[in-house]
Amino acid sequence: MMRLMEMQHISTKFDLCYRALCSRDPRFDGRFFIGVTTTGVYCRPICPARTASAAHVRFFPCAAAAEAAGFRGCRRCHPEASPGSPDWNMRADLVARALRLIADGMVDTEGVAGLASYLSVSERHLHRELVAEVGVGPLALARTRRAQTARLLIDQTNLSLTTIAFAAGFASIRQFNETMQAAFGCAPSAFRRDRPSEHGGEGKLTLRLHYRPPFDAASLLAYLKQRALPGVEDVSDGCYRRTVVLPHSCGIIELEPLKKTNVVLLRIQLDTLSDLNMLVQRCRYLFDLDAIPTAIAEVLGADSLLAPLVTAHPGLRLPGAINGFELAVRAIIGQQVSVAGARTLASRIVTACGVPLEQPHGALTHFFPTPQALVQADLQGLGLTQSRVTALQALAHAVLEEGLVLDRNADRERTITQLQKIPGIGPWTVAYIAMRALGDPDAFPLTDLGLKHAFEQQGMLASAKSMEKYSEAWRPWRAYAAHYLWVSLSEGMHP
Repeated sequence: MMRLMEMQHISTKFDLCYRALCSRDPRFDGRFFIGVTTTGVYCRPICPARTASAAHVRFFPCAAAAEAAGFRGCRRCHPEASPGSPDWNMRADLVARALRLIADGMVDTEGVAGLASYLSVSERHLHRELVAEVGVGPLALARTRRAQTARLLIDQTNLSLTTIAFAAGFASIRQFNETMQAAFGCAPSAFRRDRPSEHGGEGKLTLRLHYRPPFDAASLLAYLKQRALPGVEDVSDGCYRRTVVLPHSCGIIELEPLKKTNVVLLRIQLDTLSDLNMLVQRCRYLFDLDAIPTAIAEVLGADSLLAPLVTAHPGLRLPGAINGFELAVRAIIGQQVSVAGARTLASRIVTACGVPLEQPHGALTHFFPTPQALVQADLQGLGLTQSRVTALQALAHAVLEEGLVLDRNADRERTITQLQKIPGIGPWTVAYIAMRALGDPDAFPLTDLGLKHAFEQQGMLASAKSMEKYSEAWRPWRAYAAHYLWVSLSEGMHP
């Protein structure tokens, strides 16, 4: 059994990578890629093709590095469909934030200069840091991301190639054709297959999001269902549905885990596909599809308190957020009230300040209010205390005027510092926002009542000091530990 410590920095360990390749170990899928010198193709560790000898393989930390070395994507294992690497999602440093922003498409819209400016570094420094960590610079990473997105859309939808080119972020059809030829060794049209349509138009499509097993879909959907915001979210028949508002588009999504396939179906209905990359990434974050459950279980399962829960719920995921501002609003409302009470109050805000859909889509009737709408709204008479109203409008003001970032591209330390300065936001709220909106796998709300109850049920001291000391052994997965403890409690006991 490959131990957790061995799994760190795997891109630099040839023997470990080769063993994972020979065993087709799914834990390593997406964490590195294999270039085969005899064929000029690069693959995933789980590729069903015959394993090449060690003398004829090279290992790369990302697909872009393999392409930069002259390899093209395998047509059997589809590198473009692999789960993302959790190594970067765990981190909040410059390289990790740059990779997430590139995945969101920032280089396509703002260029490398815009990316560097957002990260407050020079283009030269950014390029140097990325090359040192992943082997290529931001332009190569963005080019590979565009090619991989296009390949997925070609394989999984019936959108026209022109629509796919611009949805993937290409600036022209010529650039699209040249990049696809370089990345996959053939023109885009060579991938097109005849099959029944899976969507009703160019604004509606279905994509397959892959993950590493195991995946506790039941617990994740139950968690989201208990908190589903009326009018904005709905969880039924094993499917999560919601309205979404993105920078350049809005619409409706559905996420449905498929049993025994390691796939979550994502059904999208948008008025434009301009934000497709960003939306796909946020859906992956919401369902925590880039996690490595076995690595998390190895740490948490070694603890006597958590071991039974880890065994009972293999693949428990950390719910993320599609809209970080929405999550923060709901966290503020949820302070010191029940889950049901928080849903009721949030629903009133949606009705009063949200934009109604032109036509209701089942239980979905509204888009969640924007910061602009909330900062101008009269929130009196909705059952909120004055301190909650002040906190909500201060939050909206911070987003609009002070550069508060509430998503996984944020500088976590800066965002936490900004949140702590907002009147009415305490340590629990900050930790909860860090856990779900910022994606910090080590966030741990020490003052949470549910966690205290879980500790007390095990006959342990439940003071913040003793809980913090005990939780040190759970690093860097304390947010997952919190969710395991919440699952152990009865309905309504956790936030």
